[in-house]
Amino acid sequence: MTTRVGVVTFPGSLDDVDARRAVRLAGAEPVALWHRDKNLHQVDAVVLPGGFSYGDYLRCGAIARFSPVMETIVDQARAGLPVLGICNGFQVLCESHLLPGALTRNDHLHFVCRDQKLRVENADTAWTSDYTAGQEITVPLKNGEGGYVADERTLDELEATGRVVFRYVDVNPNGSRRDIAGITNEAGNVVGLMPHPEHAVETLTGPTTDGLGFFTSVLKKLVTT
Repeated sequence: MTTRVGVVTFPGSLDDVDARRAVRLAGAEPVALWHRDKNLHQVDAVVLPGGFSYGDYLRCGAIARFSPVMETIVDQARAGLPVLGICNGFQVLCESHLLPGALTRNDHLHFVCRDQKLRVENADTAWTSDYTAGQEITVPLKNGEGGYVADERTLDELEATGRVVFRYVDVNPNGSRRDIAGITNEAGNVVGLMPHPEHAVETLTGPTTDGLGFFTSVLKKLVTT
């Protein structure tokens, strides 16, 4: 049976089509999910893509977290459903309390768009098993509110429990605390990151194909569970 990976579209999502293409290139069936539909249509994993979600003018992801689809995703994520949040999707995961901390305005107050080098800190999550710890990858980054922040106690806990999944290398593009580019929950099934792996899945359009490992990782995880 083909693995089905749902990709949620919020009003203003920009990268939902790109995420579905990445899922297809990895060998799974992409399933379009609308934010007002509680039904996940029997998908095996979910991607919350980048772009924007309605209500971002208040605080990124703060209103989208109340979308009907998120009620179902939160419940199923807590039961083990693999969920990946990219950029705005990371913001929604934090606002939904599936991940700790928050994403704030870039410290230099400018939008940033660049190919970004990352170091893999945790290769044991549902979305990173095709990488190795310490591996450096390059994927695009584009954000205006990408600075990851949390209180010191939370940051210390993330470090101590291995829940920092990615760090920025060479340059911190947005002021994220401790150079954190992505984190995971305790179970390792929910991952959020600010850079865009779905834009680095084929040589025609990406700087590398380093991002494809996110999507092949979750397929292997689902096959073995």
